[in-house]
Amino acid sequence: MAQPDFDEIIDRTGTGCNKWDDMQAVYGVSPGDGIAMWVADMDFRPPAPVQRAVERIAAHGVYGYPGANPAYVEAIRWWMANRHGWEVQPEWILSAHGLVNGTAICVDAFTQPGDRVIVMTPVYHAFARVIRASGREVAEFPLAIHDGQYRMDWEGWQQLLTGRERMLILCSPHNPGGRVWTAEELRQVADFCAAHDLILVSDEIHHDLVMPGSPRHSVLAVAVPEAVPRLVTLTAATKTFNIAGAHIGNLIVADEGLRKRLQTRLMALGISPGLFGPGMVAAAYSPEGAAWVDALTGYLDGNRRLFDQGVNAIPGIRSMPLQATYLAWVDFSGTGMERAEFTRRVEQGARIAANHGGTFGTGGEDFLRFNIATPRARVAEAVARLQEAFRDLQ
Repeated sequence: MAQPDFDEIIDRTGTGCNKWDDMQAVYGVSPGDGIAMWVADMDFRPPAPVQRAVERIAAHGVYGYPGANPAYVEAIRWWMANRHGWEVQPEWILSAHGLVNGTAICVDAFTQPGDRVIVMTPVYHAFARVIRASGREVAEFPLAIHDGQYRMDWEGWQQLLTGRERMLILCSPHNPGGRVWTAEELRQVADFCAAHDLILVSDEIHHDLVMPGSPRHSVLAVAVPEAVPRLVTLTAATKTFNIAGAHIGNLIVADEGLRKRLQTRLMALGISPGLFGPGMVAAAYSPEGAAWVDALTGYLDGNRRLFDQGVNAIPGIRSMPLQATYLAWVDFSGTGMERAEFTRRVEQGARIAANHGGTFGTGGEDFLRFNIATPRARVAEAVARLQEAFRDLQ
């Protein structure tokens, strides 16, 4: 395999790209001189097999209804077995239009309007958006910070239960904190759900994006097999290979009863894969794709070290240690600044579009999230701009 060129600057403006084309409207940062570090996709091309798969489908020239795609299912099984030690049976795999859609299907299938759905905040903002839009209540269970990293607060969380909780959504690895949960922590999550009769949805979309030298990601279904009767695992190739526009993800469900309930909702809502997505996933989940991911995580680790070193040199600003994902979670509380002030400096001073921490729920108010999955020269430029924007602190 040819070495991927992650240093290539690819102009994504004017391509219908949310991350670059919409940042002026959302943040007031022009793509002309700004740096987009908000939406969680990468500024890299996917591995060559994915491009070849798209070209092969396009070259055929007939884009009719797709049928069964056993190569897609077998590729998922191969990847999970070889990369994660998880033996998945073909019938366990259901498809949704991405994992936000998969989360929504779970909320729809297993809860009723007025029920409470637990999320550990700060956490991926789409969870709360989906829960509220479904007429359910978001139950925010704030994470604690110990030694600069997030920890689960079981003693505190017991006090937050009302008896109306029906589901817990786990983000593993954690977004935005970048934590890889240990097998023991996953067992505690499963035990909590069993004690309170909660459906457990484990969103593991970032499971391939673990930094070299960090703890390995544990698939919850493997780490705690007794959780399977109440467990839905969400996975996707889209985050790993930067093909989120394919809008395809997996709900992997070993329990037959849970799986039938999800199948019923998928059928009722008319949800099925499109033509391009399964072929792209089948191509990505391959030995060549695996080698590309290994190169990618090494490159991201270099970006992480560059970003953290530069940002942590600014007094009062601290980037949370990143074990997984490509999303740096930066705490500005030590500056003593109000949220509006440090946000203004980042957006208007440094001309960087970064996610506002408050959108991730309780505990995120003093943070911004920066996407470092972009060419290293751009990360270096972002660091230089941030240091200049906060020069008076140094």
